[in-house]
Order: sequence, then C-alpha cells, then structure tokens
Amino acid sequence: MSGAPTREVARRTFAAEFNDANYTFKESDDERAPVYLLLPTGERANRVFVVGTLTEKEDVGEDSEYWRGRVVDPNGDTFFVYAGQYQPDAAAMLRELEAPAYVAIAGKPRTFEMDDGTVNVSLRPESITVVDESTRDRWVVETAERTLERIETFDDETNRYATMAKEQYERPIDTYRDNAIQALESLDTGATSGGNDDGASDGSTSDDTGEVAGDNEPPMQ
Repeated sequence: MSGAPTREVARRTFAAEFNDANYTFKESDDERAPVYLLLPTGERANRVFVVGTLTEKEDVGEDSEYWRGRVVDPNGDTFFVYAGQYQPDAAAMLRELEAPAYVAIAGKPRTFEMDDGTVNVSLRPESITVVDESTRDRWVVETAERTLERIETFDDETNRYATMAKEQYERPIDTYRDNAIQALESLDTGATSGGNDDGASDGSTSDDTGEVAGDNEPPMQ
C-alpha cells in the first residue's frame, strides 16, 4: 500500500502538566518530521485531546481574526487555545460559541518563548466540538488513568521519554499524581460511568488516527 502518513495519537493530559511541559524535540532531521512536546510524566505528544469548560474567548488579532479561548479543566487550570486563518473551522467555532460551554478539542501543542526566557504552552486546535457533562466526566476519568499509567512506568529504565523528562524537568512527579486524583475527586458520585458518546467524535479515543495535520504553519502571533 502507499506510504501515506498517519495522524499521531492524541495524548490526554490535564492542564497543569500541559502547562509545565516546555521542552519540544524532533526524532529525525527531516524538515517535515513531527515536533513533539515532552510531557513531564514521560510521554511525547505531537497532538493532545482535551475536554473542559470554555470560560471566555477573545479576538486578539490585529489585521485578521485570531481567537484566543480559555478552556478550564476540573482542577481550575487553564488550556489556552489559539485559532486563526490557518484553522478556519476552529476559529469559526470560537467565534460562534457562547461561554461557558463544555468543549472537546483535538489539536497540536505550541510553545512560545517570552522575552524573559520563559516558555508558554498553548493549543492550536484541529477541531472543537461542543459536548455534554458526561463526556467531560469520561475524559476526566480516562485522562487520570493515562496520567497514572505514565507515572507507574516513570522509573522504568527502558522508558526513554521518562528519562528525557527527568533530565528536562525538576517538578516532583507526585505533583501530577495528586493532580489526577484531585480531578477524579471533583466529579460527582456516579458521573464517571454510563451515559452516551454524543459529541466525542473528535479524538475521544486514545488511538485516534487519521491524516497528519501540517507542521509547517507559521508561528503564533
């Protein structure tokens, strides 16, 4: 068959870990090679899948529309989402949505170095879907499970991404265990099971694959 590229797995992470992840890398010298964000719990992420509450949105563009959205996870931490002319569908969703609303977002992490040397992390969405509370709750459970699984293998000497994370980050790994447990405790009793799958079509499975989104977009404004 043809060597058509496949879309990277969309990793699940809570906002606290996502925002602490400021190291990116490639695994080849190919100009088109995927850029990965290194998660502090020892996993690479070219794409992520998040579900949370869109609390506000704003057009921060100067010459053209460039939407910024705040999406808050159950711990009160924020994913910053940016969409402009290169993400027309996502930008249109941010334009039309009324906050607050539960949203599911599949997209690519982007880093931006500030003048003082600090690195900010944001999400450039491939898709934004309005979902219900039960979908958000299932995402919380699955994201906590994935986070705890990464932590369980963090000290495995064969886990190269965990080794990289130990070299790049100083924050104790228990921080993210506590974060996952806090997210689970935030859910109402019984809200983590049952329900339907409405609205979870964009990246709601851990092995979400498809056509690779381009990595040659211009840097964020």
